[in-house]
Amino acid sequence: MMMRVLLIKTSSLGDVIHALPAVTDAARALPGIRFDWVVEEAFAEVPSWHPAVGRVLPVALRRWRRQPFARATREEWRIFRAALDGARYDCVLDAQGLLKSAWLAGKACGPRHGLDRRSAREPLASFLYTHRHAVPWGRHAVRRVRELFAAALGYALPPEARGEDDGASRASAAAYGLDRSRVLAGARDLPTEGAPRLVFLHGTTWPSKHWPEAYWCELARIAAAAGWQVRLPWGNDIEHERAARIAAAGGGYVLPKLPLAGLAAELAAAAACVAVDTGLGHLAAALDVPALSLFGPTHPGFTGAWGRRQFRLATDSPCAPCLRKTCSLRPPAGAVQPPCFARLPPERVWEVFGQRTED
Repeated sequence: MMMRVLLIKTSSLGDVIHALPAVTDAARALPGIRFDWVVEEAFAEVPSWHPAVGRVLPVALRRWRRQPFARATREEWRIFRAALDGARYDCVLDAQGLLKSAWLAGKACGPRHGLDRRSAREPLASFLYTHRHAVPWGRHAVRRVRELFAAALGYALPPEARGEDDGASRASAAAYGLDRSRVLAGARDLPTEGAPRLVFLHGTTWPSKHWPEAYWCELARIAAAAGWQVRLPWGNDIEHERAARIAAAGGGYVLPKLPLAGLAAELAAAAACVAVDTGLGHLAAALDVPALSLFGPTHPGFTGAWGRRQFRLATDSPCAPCLRKTCSLRPPAGAVQPPCFARLPPERVWEVFGQRTED
């Protein structure tokens, strides 16, 4: 008998990708299990790349809350509710642990599972579940989601997920379970020859997580001199302008604006990436692309890109990781900002990158 699960994991991009290894675990432990996945519209393509996912149910909570009573909002909500009506699930699993995700779980028919109040990011969410599970903090996000799935669906956590490094050093693309043919469907102009492509994932959400632009420019010069073709994606006007300045100062190719599927195809075609702490870095990990991720205010052991060929370089600044979206320090004019990244200059990053990519 096929088990049907409704998974609530709406955002952000990194969080959605963190859930993929758990879906793979469940599919291996419980043959025939099928997931329907509730996800923010901007990331709806990601679940569709996993063979164990049947339906993807997009929501637009970020957009709807700006105009909650607009006619378009009401109609889109009606369509979402209609997609749930009549569906009976063996398990409704909220892997987000927020009030908004627990509220969405309550709209579905089936026993609701989620984190207990000591484990959830928003403890009040636990009161909306019928079954609550304890998952300790202080572990990588991928492992925490895998533990939640195992507890909720009743199977043993795979041995490779129990190690001190959360299995990252032994993981492979198979752990994420993505169907590469689905990821690359419709992709064009994938390279077959020429200089190896090095993608700079320079965009991120928190101001404090941005590696200094001058460092990116210098790294682009170093990479170009070493025979790499630097590729610069972007997602908004600010990132586009920064990409253009990096290309002008250090060399590189500014990509056209790409949808998520196009960015995934670009990453899949890359020989390597250098990234800040960003969702696209997690997508590179899911595609098994070698990547060096740079960490200042955040903790690489908890949220760093997870996978066999993922390498993390964190600042040794005494103030890190501060977990602050904006830096409270005010260095003198002309100094590196945020100052924690002064410990990660481009020459050091390139040295570590060379060591890792040659391994």
